[in-house]
Amino acid sequence: MASARSLPYPLGFSTIDGRWNFALYSETADAVFVCVFDDNGDESRIALSERTGHVFHGFVDGVGIGTRYGIRVDGEWNPDAGLRHNVNKLLLDPHATAIEGGYDWESDNQSFFGHDMNEPQTRNDTDSAPHSPRCVITDSDFDWGDDRAPRTPLAESVIYETHVKGFTKLHPEVPEEIRGTYVGLAHPAALKHLTDLGVTAVELMPVHQFVQDSHLIEKGLRNYWGYNSIGFFAPHNEYVSDAAGQAGGQVTEFKQMVKAIHAAGLEVILDVVYNHTAEGNDLGPTLSFKGIDNASYYRLVEGDEVHYFDTTGTGNSLNVSHPAALGLIMDSLRYWVTEMHVDGFRFDLATTLTRQGGDAEIHSAFLTLIAQDPVLAPVKMIAEPWDTAGYQVGGFPADWSEWNGKFRDDVRDFWNGTDSVLGTVSQRILGSPDVYESSRRSPLSSVNFVTAHDGFTLHDLTSYNDKHNAANGEDNNDGESDNKSSNGGAEGTTDDESVNARRDRKRRNLLATLLLSAGVPMLLGGDEMGRTQGGNNNAYCQDDEISWFDWAAADTDLLSFTRQLIALRRENPALRPAWFRQAPEMLSEVPDTIAADAVEIVRSDGESFDDHDWDNPNARTETLVFTHEGADSFALLLNAAENGVEFQVPSAPGAEWELAVSSDPGQVVEGPVTTLIASGGSFTLLRSRA
Repeated sequence: MASARSLPYPLGFSTIDGRWNFALYSETADAVFVCVFDDNGDESRIALSERTGHVFHGFVDGVGIGTRYGIRVDGEWNPDAGLRHNVNKLLLDPHATAIEGGYDWESDNQSFFGHDMNEPQTRNDTDSAPHSPRCVITDSDFDWGDDRAPRTPLAESVIYETHVKGFTKLHPEVPEEIRGTYVGLAHPAALKHLTDLGVTAVELMPVHQFVQDSHLIEKGLRNYWGYNSIGFFAPHNEYVSDAAGQAGGQVTEFKQMVKAIHAAGLEVILDVVYNHTAEGNDLGPTLSFKGIDNASYYRLVEGDEVHYFDTTGTGNSLNVSHPAALGLIMDSLRYWVTEMHVDGFRFDLATTLTRQGGDAEIHSAFLTLIAQDPVLAPVKMIAEPWDTAGYQVGGFPADWSEWNGKFRDDVRDFWNGTDSVLGTVSQRILGSPDVYESSRRSPLSSVNFVTAHDGFTLHDLTSYNDKHNAANGEDNNDGESDNKSSNGGAEGTTDDESVNARRDRKRRNLLATLLLSAGVPMLLGGDEMGRTQGGNNNAYCQDDEISWFDWAAADTDLLSFTRQLIALRRENPALRPAWFRQAPEMLSEVPDTIAADAVEIVRSDGESFDDHDWDNPNARTETLVFTHEGADSFALLLNAAENGVEFQVPSAPGAEWELAVSSDPGQVVEGPVTTLIASGGSFTLLRSRA
């Protein structure tokens, strides 16, 4: 029987007839070594003796599950030409499924910005191994039991954006030893909050292995958000429990988390950062890709000196026009679906991934490969449709959803009483047909949000006019300055009851607009219970009480209100249309195969809008009547004026109108409703039973 031969695919570690095979892509390397570490940290180097095309490969004997390893790549050092090979640097395997430890920047003298923060790195004889993390060979076996993906339809989805660590770090009902971990998020007390709330999916901020920035460590801060990836297959090792340690245990615990979340009926969506890596620009460190094949993995711009093309604001952009970088992303996506059972992805700065020749392209290789991939076809794909070079809301394919920044901005403007926004906010409530309908997309293309991790929380959006980011150590110069926020009459915490009542009403207005609009709502974790960051709108470096959920301070009234809204949406198809609603007189033209959802929009006096009304800069009121064949109907009365307004309520389609919910705790509805006084800055939802 012929002996097994080493193979160039799959990349990374795999087994062939009981032997461990390793493969690495590099067009420019002269030699590749796999570096294996024993329990004492002593290193053995194994040269990969075979090469197929641009893939170095070979068998590595004496390794197994739990083995720590890295790679070294020898070749030309010529940064001006884009070549950064340095055999003295221990590198991470791009396909490593677990990474142990972190970087000791001070000892390695490898600042994120270069050796002295002014000069670029040079090739030197200092071995980085003692100060570098190690890859770990992991066991893919896991008892998934009867785990099944929920496959919740987009029309029924409510997404909850949260952070693995911050969600449970202070949770009193989660055992202290697992707080802030994957298994902590899987704890019954944590899942109960999500299922009681009624959301259908958790969107986890980055869990790919990321790097702690040296400039933050120097300030006594940490990268909390995690948008600094270096391992696209490895769950971040700081979210593993002490019981599992870091010897690949994070892989098992991540799978346990997904299995538990699925058992609770929820989906897991990952916020993924494929647009750049932690290696930064020419002043950044060499951790993996730079030392393997700089030009294949990063977009380089040639000139007198090669530099990095950057549409991410981080120093580099992945070279998605190259098969190596594109293949890495596709392998990673398939891995998280097949091996880790996740249900979808939110792509950070997704527009960068569509840039091949510089311009964003709807038929880019990245989007085309995803569209034809049978593994990825069933999962949710959500784009952050912009980067530093362009805003592409509405520019992604029909089977994608997008973070709709226009929804955030227009809804904030409307409830702040801004002039001339009634027409645009009406478009947002209806699922943004002005953005999506002309390309035959549906409202489900729009992921609606009022707040997200980047910016103020809902509590702070209604409590601060200005950002308060002093704790970030940048003299309050970081973070967005134009937040479309309003403090309600006092900056920050106040005992003024009238100010607090105004803020409370606005929070309910914003939540209601989010959860009663067509599209896919995304709720920022903690907004449902009044989580505050003390006015910090850029808490990316606050791995502390500023960012962690303060469960003891939860606003239980706001929590109950949010649960009520989500339940109304879940139970009533008129509030979650799968296609754009039509005017009642147009329903006869809607195909029988599409549910008949209708909307009637009238002024507060009950009369129809004309063009002059929409152009009126002072228009701040409207009534929207939502109907769905055979289901309850709803009338949404919006009053963004400062004063109370009398509404002439349209006739009820079914039984007489009754009060469903309002942001005004004093709102009363009795008997047949023909008129209703809506307080200034309030919404009221009426219900007509079918």
